[in-house]
Amino acid sequence: MKKEILIIGGGPAGIITATTAKKTYPEKTVAIVRKEKTGLVPCGIPYIFGTLNSVDANIMGVKPAENLGVEFIVDEVTEVNLGKKSVFLKSGEYIEYEKLIFATGSRPVLPPIEGKELEGVFTIAKNKEYMESVFSYAKDAKKIIIVGGGFIGIEVGDEIRKLGKEVTIIEAMPHLLPAAFDEEFGKIAEEKLIEHGVTVKTNTRVAKVLGSEKVNGIELQDGSTLEADMVIFAIGYRPNTELVKGLDIHLGYSGAIWVDEYMRTSVKDVFAVGDCAEHKDFFTRKPSKLMLASTAVFDARVAGANLYTLKVVRENHGNLGVFSTSIEGLTLGAAGMTLRTACQEGFECVVGEAKGIDRHPGTLPDKSKLYVKLVFSKESGLLLGAQIAGGKSVGEMINIVGLGLQKGVTANDLVTMQIGTHPLLTSAPTTYPLILAAESAIMKLR
Repeated sequence: MKKEILIIGGGPAGIITATTAKKTYPEKTVAIVRKEKTGLVPCGIPYIFGTLNSVDANIMGVKPAENLGVEFIVDEVTEVNLGKKSVFLKSGEYIEYEKLIFATGSRPVLPPIEGKELEGVFTIAKNKEYMESVFSYAKDAKKIIIVGGGFIGIEVGDEIRKLGKEVTIIEAMPHLLPAAFDEEFGKIAEEKLIEHGVTVKTNTRVAKVLGSEKVNGIELQDGSTLEADMVIFAIGYRPNTELVKGLDIHLGYSGAIWVDEYMRTSVKDVFAVGDCAEHKDFFTRKPSKLMLASTAVFDARVAGANLYTLKVVRENHGNLGVFSTSIEGLTLGAAGMTLRTACQEGFECVVGEAKGIDRHPGTLPDKSKLYVKLVFSKESGLLLGAQIAGGKSVGEMINIVGLGLQKGVTANDLVTMQIGTHPLLTSAPTTYPLILAAESAIMKLR
């Protein structure tokens, strides 16, 4: 059979590539080949343990794509023939294509340490059947150790704690969330977790997993041990590029598939999107290992609109890194570079900070404290990064800051930006923390 636009992988990147392609080229046939009939919402996986209390409550819907005419084929691609523009499936079928898109995603990393194969050792995978086994095991476990203090680690730890489990989070770096936040924000997250009963150990590395057949603990690099009847590694992901190996498709420095600004690979009519594609950092242009569903969807919209011609000019200028997370009512958001990263890259930086309340007057109920930190280039006044802690409004605030970074705003732009405010929704116009933080930086730029 022939499908004019064929996508391998049915996660967020694959589905949005398909829907964008169908909207842009409605006359074309579009199909997705994926191994599993049912996919999970990646960002919702931590919440299956506590808030959702079910794996089935975190299913990624496909109806919008099907309604557009996208076909889902539940099978596995075993071979790609670039010369004949066809793929072979595990079922014995083969499909010819005009345009091929790799959206094969990523898989969790397990460290090469003793004991990682023991019963009770898990990762956080984007697979429904696997996560059902993790969910079931967590229900019966009492002492659970999460290795990795990034977003997945702290969210999974916080959610499992809601099941009444004894949870310890271990992070090798000096503070939590080290890839996205500076130390003071990592400490804010740590304090919130500790306040709700989670044990946090930073500057700590795992040497091996202990047990005979089942896990019963871990040994740290200092020789001390911790008891556990379940260990979950949340230390990152690596791109799924097995299908590409042996093909004339270039891989990038990170091991992911090299792509240009339109998500085109080194082979004509072949694209790659999401975690399996190599990205560049927005500021430094160096390879970026950032893997986010939001980034994958952005890739998909770029690729899907430009498969045949550049009729909708959308370019991927690099990964900014826009993050948000929520822990027990605390929301943290980050975009762009941290102060630490900016300094490491050679920028001479100026920091602007401000604190405030997300309601006005401050006597209103349901208010939250806000803390804003902005990082600027001292030479140009260009905004390089932002970090915000506060209530739910932080999630959308950081998205607006992300757009500002993308458009190259300066401290002066932020000070003079026009805003809409409301007592029940925002900080006061006179004390808007984003503006006050920019003002603080301008005083240092003079």
